[in-house]
Amino acid sequence: MPSRRAPTLESVAARAGVSRATAGRVLSGYARVSETARQAVLTAAAELSYVPNQAARSLVTRRSGSVALVVVEPVERFFSDTYFPLVLSGAQAQLAEREVQLVLVVLSSQRERERFERYARNGHVDGALFVSVHGDDPLPQDLRDAGLPVVLSGRPYRDGGTVPFASADNVGGAQTAAEHLVERGCRRIVTVTGPQDMSVSHDRLAGFRAGLRAHGRRWNAGLAETGDFTVDGGRSATETLLARWPDLDGVFAANDLMAAGALQALAAAGRCVPGDVRVVGFDDAPPAAAATPPLTTVRQPVPTIGRELARMVLALVDGEEDVPDVVVPTELVVREST
Repeated sequence: MPSRRAPTLESVAARAGVSRATAGRVLSGYARVSETARQAVLTAAAELSYVPNQAARSLVTRRSGSVALVVVEPVERFFSDTYFPLVLSGAQAQLAEREVQLVLVVLSSQRERERFERYARNGHVDGALFVSVHGDDPLPQDLRDAGLPVVLSGRPYRDGGTVPFASADNVGGAQTAAEHLVERGCRRIVTVTGPQDMSVSHDRLAGFRAGLRAHGRRWNAGLAETGDFTVDGGRSATETLLARWPDLDGVFAANDLMAAGALQALAAAGRCVPGDVRVVGFDDAPPAAAATPPLTTVRQPVPTIGRELARMVLALVDGEEDVPDVVVPTELVVREST
């Protein structure tokens, strides 16, 4: 008995009543196709059990069918901070709707950076989502200038670039945290900031200062101590602040891991939370509710940011030239630490 021939793109187009080019655009995930044509092609493909040849499709569309999520941090940091898996989950969900593969890349050395740049420039990915970029890192802009669709998680460290970004409202969220501590009766409020080569750290510090000013509190640079977004960094910074301000009674840490470190330092110093000191974090990472005591924190919708980043990079891949930046709102989640 002769074997049945596999359905072709031409046979799908004929059944759908559209051109081969239109059928190809639908099955390649292009957005600029009428809904009527899209449904006709998808129905025809399902009826014929058509399976696209990815290699052939890549030759025609000049697309790899994959997008890189690039984390610019040591591997250990990627696995210890729940922020990164949450961004990844949101981005993956959005890309999956277009049947685009997510490629995870962690850049922790110069050699890895150079290897990824060659990989990206050689067309192995259709775009890149950069997460946790430090300082004036030229790589995202260099790839963008080379024609690769690129987006950033977080506002660029310096103005003047052309790479769009998606971010939480870091200024507004930190301002809400500071005002909450004032309203809880705290008189000496300090903050543990993130690394100073990241825009998110500057934005959360700016919001903290704005919150104090809104209640007539004077700012003193000594009220801030730099951490590194880790538990150890939060503990060390809080120990320094306790030595500097023995009367401190409010702490805003710029992420939940550093807030957990602050809780450890305060417990070691014999300070009761919230009886002696009230503590607020930022992120509402999964461990926040399980802390001792459960942590008041600023919730940022990290999976939503991941989805927005993926949506933005796909829009660039589809040929949109002006993709606006996105800032998503935050909210204060009040628990026992305040």
